[in-house]
Amino acid sequence: QVQLVESGGGLVQPGGSLRLSCAASGIIFRDTVMAWYRQAPGSQRELVATITLGGRTIYADSVKGRFTIFRDNAKNTVYLQMNSLKPEDTAVYFCNVPGNNGNYYPWGQGTQVTVSS
Repeated sequence: QVQLVESGGGLVQPGGSLRLSCAASGIIFRDTVMAWYRQAPGSQRELVATITLGGRTIYADSVKGRFTIFRDNAKNTVYLQMNSLKPEDTAVYFCNVPGNNGNYYPWGQGTQVTVSS
């Protein structure tokens, strides 16, 4: 059974930092391209960052220069380092595959990130 478990969210002030983790099981993680998504209330789920098998990264323009995606294949974990956080980053953050042809693994519960003073 595929499981994706996100953690690391919380309440942070504007300009602060958080590191999110996503632990994957039930897949061959080292052979899987991974991505982070976020969904704010009333909004569509948005692709934030992608990391390939070889470690190439792609970012949404809104987070470029502030967020970093990286992976540890030995731990079956993908991370999202978020710096210089803004209120508009407030959302529930999820990990999954890029979803080509609309194919995703079952979504985890996500982890809430709230940026507020």
